[in-house]
Amino acid sequence: MSSEAEASPPEQPKVSKKAAKKEEAKLEKLRRRQEASSAVAGAAPDEEDPLAGNYGEVPLPELQSKEEVREPYTAIGALAEEMKDETVVVRGRAQTIRAVGKKMAFVVVREKGFTVQCVVTEKEGLVSRQMVKFVASLNRESIVDVHGSLTVPSSPIKGATQQVEIQVSKIYCVNKALPTLPINLEDAARSEAEIEKALQAGEQLVRVNQDTRLNFRVLDIRTPANQGIFRIQSQVGNIFRQFLLSEDFIEIHTPKLIAGSSEGGSAVFKLDYKGRPACLAQSPQLHKQMAICGDFGRVFEIGPVFRAEDSFTHRHLCEFTGLDVEMEIKKHYSEVMDIVDQLFVKMFDSLNASCKKELEAVGRQYPFEPLKVIIR
Repeated sequence: MSSEAEASPPEQPKVSKKAAKKEEAKLEKLRRRQEASSAVAGAAPDEEDPLAGNYGEVPLPELQSKEEVREPYTAIGALAEEMKDETVVVRGRAQTIRAVGKKMAFVVVREKGFTVQCVVTEKEGLVSRQMVKFVASLNRESIVDVHGSLTVPSSPIKGATQQVEIQVSKIYCVNKALPTLPINLEDAARSEAEIEKALQAGEQLVRVNQDTRLNFRVLDIRTPANQGIFRIQSQVGNIFRQFLLSEDFIEIHTPKLIAGSSEGGSAVFKLDYKGRPACLAQSPQLHKQMAICGDFGRVFEIGPVFRAEDSFTHRHLCEFTGLDVEMEIKKHYSEVMDIVDQLFVKMFDSLNASCKKELEAVGRQYPFEPLKVIIR
């Protein structure tokens, strides 16, 4: 017998059935991920596409303003049935992407609240199967340039604002979004009424809370309602300014960092200004009255107002945009009332005429009574 003990291989630890199943599921998940990655990665390197120049991601150097290129872009909101058969170029965000087999894909492109459906269909010499695969692999909310001709479908398009389609001949990804976004726009655009109705039917929809909206505000303001709110706000300021200018008012700009409170000291933000006490203006009242005493006659201002409100609710704002008016009275205070009355009539009429789409978008998520002026 040899004095040296024969080396025996170490015993393999026994794996339980549960652990084995877990490992198998893990490997299967990894395999599926790899398959998905290869599916969306576009054509394989050995598949040369003679039409590769009609699609793809735009290289960064081409976006660095090295040379002036006047691309004739068309606004999505301007696309209409009268433009049938015209060739257009649009830029917007890929709102939804849907592949139909390997030869067709649909992309709804959004710009400033308007949407248009784009159809990518395999066509010899124009659209390759690799191009369809590229479109299907786009991440939602990516910015794309779409080239194509306009067609008018026989039936209404429910998923887009514009009742035309773009038959895509070229498509380029200008800015690629992340594959998974922190919030879905469809969820953020949902009204409370929709959520409650779904709950009653036994279905649970995602509710995007205010803290989540504020954490990802750049996504939240893309919803139709928020787009509408900002555009309506812009129009309110514009209507206010144009009406008062037509009534011989002068726009002034008053200081917001002042030495003392402008309407009492109870609700004022105090701060140190180079060793001196100062505060944020609660109102332009004092400076408006100074302007009237300085013989300006009629003045107005659109500017920020700061109030250190004690109440911490959604109905109390510490900062807001004020629409302030001041005017001298010749005989009777009804002169001021007449101006205010005409202003509101003008405001509501103009908003109903120029912001119909925006008002509808806001109303779908946050229902409100129509803007009406009842003259008695």
